[in-house]
Amino acid sequence: MEIGILGLPRSGKSTLFEIMTGVKSHDRYGEPCVRGLATVPDKRFDHLADVFQPEKASPAKVMFIDINVAGEGTWNSIRQNLSGTDGFLHVVDGFSTPHVQETVKQYRKLEDELILSDLLIVENRLEKLAKMSKKAVNPQDASQCRLLERLKKQLEGGKTIREYSLTADEIRSLRSFSFLTISPELVVINTGEDNPFADSFQAEANLSVPVIGISCSIEEEIASLPPAEQKEYLSVMGIEEPAFKRIIRMAFSLLGCISFFTVGGDEVKSWVIPAGSKAPKAAGTIHKDFERGFIKAEVVSYDDFVTCGNSLSGARAAGRLRLEGKDYFVKDGDIITFRFNV
Repeated sequence: MEIGILGLPRSGKSTLFEIMTGVKSHDRYGEPCVRGLATVPDKRFDHLADVFQPEKASPAKVMFIDINVAGEGTWNSIRQNLSGTDGFLHVVDGFSTPHVQETVKQYRKLEDELILSDLLIVENRLEKLAKMSKKAVNPQDASQCRLLERLKKQLEGGKTIREYSLTADEIRSLRSFSFLTISPELVVINTGEDNPFADSFQAEANLSVPVIGISCSIEEEIASLPPAEQKEYLSVMGIEEPAFKRIIRMAFSLLGCISFFTVGGDEVKSWVIPAGSKAPKAAGTIHKDFERGFIKAEVVSYDDFVTCGNSLSGARAAGRLRLEGKDYFVKDGDIITFRFNV
């Protein structure tokens, strides 16, 4: 799973990237993009690691990509680096502007460029389809042409493709275009300490995407503290956790992902799958042989595991550990042992 990070220069996007991943993006200024893995905060995983005390603990990870939006050939580079991502964060400067309207302008400046970039692709494809239709009429091309005409009107109106109601089949038919504004988006307002704009920004900008406020400078200070001092600081401030952890979780959720766990003395691991995945598909994330030779899945929910004394045997005795077949839809927080034969 990969998430791009976009933002105008000095918006704080690279600082946020560094806080989440620990990778120094500022030291590589001028590169088209910088990649870094971030751990998805999950108290359930932490608890399972405490219970099983494994030799290895492997939490869920998300790849973030800090994308450079300045320099020559910028939009070709942005499109290339975003095309393989599953969504993106849009970081907006909310600390140097005196009014929320100015913050909205900062957001629109980059968002409008994304819309224009998609519009150019639509227009180019429609032009090509028009030429092809003079030679022969293809029903599939005609259907695509009608859809693109609707999207053209949407984009010309300054709206993103994600705001347009598309069927699952239509979304699949558009994948080859790598549209930038079809991907899920999380807007991050980098504000001052008093966080004046995050709450009013969404209404002012008339956005349907989620918005969260954060002070990157404060988060940077917190992240630089030793763990003990960091914990003490958060306690004194009455903060449960740093805001950047909420952003990682929101981004994870935005992409429609869930986690399931495998546990044991050798390793406790969190596996990432799309919501709505069936048991064999989940097994395949561990190894393709697990999917190919899938027989059954031994499943207990995290909550039931805890209720049964943090014990798989206790869950089995209580009838909470159950066998599921190939049509079982894996749920977030399931603890699973797969049975397979190849």
